[in-house]
Amino acid sequence: MAQTSSTSTPGYRGQARQPRIVCDNLVKIYKIADLEVVALQGLDLAVDPGEMIAIVGASGSGKSTLLNILGGLDVPSAGRIEVAGYDLLNMTESDRVQYRSEVIGFIWQQTARNLLPYLSARENVELPMTLAGAPGFASQAYAEELLQLVGLGERMDHKPTQLSGGEQQRVAIAVSLANGPSVILADEPTGELDTATSGEIFDIFQNIQTSLDVTIVIVTHDVEVSDKVQRTVSIRDGRVSSETLRFEDLDGEGDGMLKAEEFAVLDKAGRLQIPSEFIEELQLERRVRLKLDPDRVNVFPDDSDRKRDRE
Repeated sequence: MAQTSSTSTPGYRGQARQPRIVCDNLVKIYKIADLEVVALQGLDLAVDPGEMIAIVGASGSGKSTLLNILGGLDVPSAGRIEVAGYDLLNMTESDRVQYRSEVIGFIWQQTARNLLPYLSARENVELPMTLAGAPGFASQAYAEELLQLVGLGERMDHKPTQLSGGEQQRVAIAVSLANGPSVILADEPTGELDTATSGEIFDIFQNIQTSLDVTIVIVTHDVEVSDKVQRTVSIRDGRVSSETLRFEDLDGEGDGMLKAEEFAVLDKAGRLQIPSEFIEELQLERRVRLKLDPDRVNVFPDDSDRKRDRE
């Protein structure tokens, strides 16, 4: 499976980095009977090594389609997508199988998709390594190390039915790390958990992000999760519409505090998605007026029709 070489792009904090995930004008079209459904329409996204982001959006926005494409479970229709240097648009099916087993770790919302019920926690974590041909003693040792990392050192020999929902997701995280992936994809990983347990799972994500330098992409509706990641990416109508960045800053007394700032995203075609609340407040429709100042672009409603009505 040949790797491609990506050019460095500015990181989300303004630093030149080699992104681990690059989506460039990504398009996905599904054909259902005689209809064509455009799930992704020119989506651009870059994610740095070791970054943890949340992807949010309404049902039908395209976030699940993006997750499936990143995971090698679906094939894009057009555009460019590279993950850890691998070109996902031009892979053979055998390449995709290898990619899914070596580059990507999956965590699903439903624990039944993550774990085999007749295996213990340790055996579940060992399984991906065994399938990859790792020696048994090495697999067992690393499985135990991963279960210690997620706080289940005392529950290694328990089967999923003997574990709580939060403990099952901890095992699922360990399973996703078994083959040393570059990227973890998590689909609503806290969707079936209570608030306290969700917080514990999130703490584990933060721990593995920093200790293993793995990139983590979380698709979620959980506001608490999306508020804790470094960056929240909002998808609307198959494109990235806005990004919220979180960073440490100092307050007036010199103490550290976490701040968040939301940005609209300008794509390569010059398109900008204006938040719906802005559109409603200014009664923006079909056409808008633009005025260029030295340091900004101003957007005004087109009131020519109203003027004609008054005349």
